[in-house]
Amino acid sequence: MNGGWIAVACADHVALGVAGGFMQVCHGKAAPLRRMRPGQHVAYYSPTEAFRGHQPLQAFTAIGVIRDSEPYYFDMGGGFRPWRRDVDWLVSQSADIRPLLEQLEFAAGRGSGWGFPLRFGVLAVSDADMAVIAFAMSARLSAAKPGAARA
Repeated sequence: MNGGWIAVACADHVALGVAGGFMQVCHGKAAPLRRMRPGQHVAYYSPTEAFRGHQPLQAFTAIGVIRDSEPYYFDMGGGFRPWRRDVDWLVSQSADIRPLLEQLEFAAGRGSGWGFPLRFGVLAVSDADMAVIAFAMSARLSAAKPGAARA
């Protein structure tokens, strides 16, 4: 494997991306999407259910494989044209992050500051961290291939 990514978005926004086979990060910025490579895995961490919501969720809500395509603009209307990247989302279930914190390299030993590395909205993670997340989400990373059918 070649590492992976954690992206941060509310669960409602993640669900839209899963339904459409794409991802957006950092309010539509292109640079983070350009760092991602086809075949790499991406997991979404959702701190809340809804945008600007106050009800905490703190769970991984989707996991998939970056497709063999470049980021592209998408006109969402109202002048908002975010960059997107196509993803083949895997069959998975949400997984609470809290039981995983000491197993995840990016969070282990940080105590209550475990969320600090996620503050920029995208985080490169090791294969080991991605395997922990995938296992918790009941997702099969070995079955993931760019261009595969969406879940």
